[in-house]
Amino acid sequence: MIRKIFIFCSVSLLLFCSAAAAAHLYPEKDYQRKWCAEHNGVTEHVLDDDARVDCLTDEYAIEFDFASKWAEAIGQSLYYAEKTGKKPGIVLILEKDGDKRHLRRLLKVSEKYHIRV
Repeated sequence: MIRKIFIFCSVSLLLFCSAAAAAHLYPEKDYQRKWCAEHNGVTEHVLDDDARVDCLTDEYAIEFDFASKWAEAIGQSLYYAEKTGKKPGIVLILEKDGDKRHLRRLLKVSEKYHIRV
């Protein structure tokens, strides 16, 4: 279910993205708040070491990041999962066609480490 929602969001972003735009369409927190609210999650869940999980659901500890930060998202999601006892998850924000290469890289690694994308 999460994967279907991610694909829908990614396609939606690609359709509305201007190729000439240098800045992000929206801040990461906007994507985080909307997605997390739709999945009954808690945003900015604070861990005992003051790290913050972008969205914590009943099943997943989810990291949100823009496409170019795909590798960073892997480490963070695994760490948050370890600290919370939840499964790791990532919502990768794609804003332009070139971002698809980052998604391909993430999917290759996420399969091996059982990270939900």
